[in-house]
Amino acid sequence: MTYDEFWLRYLRAHAKPASRALHYCGSVLALGFVALAVFTRNGVWLVFAPVAGYSFAWGGHFYVEHNRPTTFGHPFWSLVSDFRMFFLFLTGRLAPHLAAAGVGS
Repeated sequence: MTYDEFWLRYLRAHAKPASRALHYCGSVLALGFVALAVFTRNGVWLVFAPVAGYSFAWGGHFYVEHNRPTTFGHPFWSLVSDFRMFFLFLTGRLAPHLAAAGVGS
């Protein structure tokens, strides 16, 4: 499977807006903990970044989408795709990608 094929599968696994919203919350919290670690020069905060990110994302899969997180099969591509989806959402450019994957906004 290519990354482009994975990306479409990833978007289909996040078809519901509530699931994507939970991913965005997790991404913001994870980035916040990384920033906190940098600004306080205390690496302990880095422990909380993946915990926050994955708890929200997996909650979206288990309780909203009722599917298996793509992290289990492709951890690196999944992490890249989490942030890709988040930044495309922030910049208002996610809708065409969702449409290409056959997912409504």
